[in-house]
Amino acid sequence: MNGIVPILAEVAALPLPQSAARYAAEGVPVFPCVPGEKRPLTAHGFHDATTNLRTVRAWWDKWPTANIGIPTGASSGIDVVDIDRRPEHSGFAAFERARRSRITARWEALIRTPSGGIHAYYPTDVDHPQQSWQAPSAHIDFRGVGGYILAPPSIAGTASNAHEYTVIATANQQGAAINAGALRSFLEPLPAAPPRPRRLQPVNIEGLAAWVAGRGEGERNRALFWAACRAAETGTQPDQLHAVLGAAAEKAGLTAREAATTIRSALRVTAGRNTLTAPARPHHIPPKRRDNGPLGL
Repeated sequence: MNGIVPILAEVAALPLPQSAARYAAEGVPVFPCVPGEKRPLTAHGFHDATTNLRTVRAWWDKWPTANIGIPTGASSGIDVVDIDRRPEHSGFAAFERARRSRITARWEALIRTPSGGIHAYYPTDVDHPQQSWQAPSAHIDFRGVGGYILAPPSIAGTASNAHEYTVIATANQQGAAINAGALRSFLEPLPAAPPRPRRLQPVNIEGLAAWVAGRGEGERNRALFWAACRAAETGTQPDQLHAVLGAAAEKAGLTAREAATTIRSALRVTAGRNTLTAPARPHHIPPKRRDNGPLGL
């Protein structure tokens, strides 16, 4: 069972500084977040997460009420399905359907979030890292590579209305890595292909770049992939893709290596396609709107 799971009940009963040190001592990297909030207190956020006890103790000596952030993915050994719950919506029904389909069944721990939602912990498949993503229509997010969570006993809210991240249950058997791609397809199936492809006009590469640069964590990698496919389909040359879209992706927070890898993947996918027909618009790319997409999308 994952290293974080056996100590969840223990840390839930400890003050925040001792909990952070206990996570680190167990080999789970941590970093401090703003008290009552999810925002990191360190300059590089989850990239600063460490198991170094001296550093961890220094952070919580400086910020004794700081929340405990843990990066998801291989560094911590956990991937997390985040089920949202608000007065106007809930992801519980979608998660239950996925559980009945055996996609989300083998969790290792369930954590109640301050909003009333749930974090379901799964062991990471270190040989097949999975990127974080969001499924807004299902009110469920996946936290893997490039993501982080707040861990118990972190607190959200104001002093007069504060709620902890609390342990609901831990599994009595070994969990199983979740197939994040299968879950996403289950939650937001791709629409059926149109009967006839529409013809494309050459894209505005600068407009695509501006749109990619504005994407946030959890969507920037997929947005870059779609934009690179869109541009490649209409004849944009690889060197221009790397120069223009690569730079935009770095502004959005991807590393140069991540951006180059994603663009190369898009070039492989689009190689040999008819450049006069449109690629299917992925379900995670927002529809054309004046306020969130460049001209020509």
